[in-house]
Amino acid sequence: STAQLRGIALKHLVEGGKALGVGQSDKPLSLYNNPQLYPQIFPWLFPYGLGGIGNINGVHRVSDTRRIRDLLLYHDKRFQQEPMFPLIALNHQQIKASGLGGFLVAKQANFKSITERLHKVDMSVLNSLIDRLSKGEHITAKSEMENNCYQVIKDLDYVAGNVPGSKTSRKMMRNEIWSLISYLGAPSWFITFSPSDVSHPIALYYAGNKTAIYPTFYSQNDRVRLIANNPVAGAKFFNLMVKLFIKHVLGIDAGHDGLYGKTAGYYGTVEQ
Repeated sequence: STAQLRGIALKHLVEGGKALGVGQSDKPLSLYNNPQLYPQIFPWLFPYGLGGIGNINGVHRVSDTRRIRDLLLYHDKRFQQEPMFPLIALNHQQIKASGLGGFLVAKQANFKSITERLHKVDMSVLNSLIDRLSKGEHITAKSEMENNCYQVIKDLDYVAGNVPGSKTSRKMMRNEIWSLISYLGAPSWFITFSPSDVSHPIALYYAGNKTAIYPTFYSQNDRVRLIANNPVAGAKFFNLMVKLFIKHVLGIDAGHDGLYGKTAGYYGTVEQ
């Protein structure tokens, strides 16, 4: 428990044990072009301050996303089992994606018209539209000012659409689904599946620290704790099962028809 951890820490200090001092600057650090950011946040994960995201010491330069993925699949699993590392890395990727979306809008040829719309927008009309839309009302623009506000919302959607997990990204996925239905017709099957990671030996192997591929028998409590302490293993197992389902059940790139016949198209989403 938290109280036990505090007691252990206090006993360690009282007995003259050593502690790691982490300083704090009055100036925030940049997320961009800063290879020392993650070694400073997680000094216990990056020995000697080396190996940060965006460093240039590798043989080939890799993207930040690829580097984060490689770290999460590191052999000793210390990045997988650090509770805050995946969350902070995801948060930083979302911030960068949002910034990239704004950059793409700014680089468009119609950037001038976007700035003019922002200067001319009537905040009372915009707030009224936002309030009515939040209540689920179906609104049709009846004036030039309302059209202008709608266009501003579309500009913001373009930015947010680049952010994984945002509401706009989900709206774009719905648009893709409707487009697929318009092209291929209504789907014949709607399938929801949830692989049980706490009961599957592959997921438990991903989450464990043993390198030998040999089934290990765990109690129910140990299995739940093993998966809960390593969400990356659960995600890796889920990704494996989805790929196997697409290939062998749907028959995509498998050289044979799927279980439900020849698959004309499919679309899959993950709960966020």
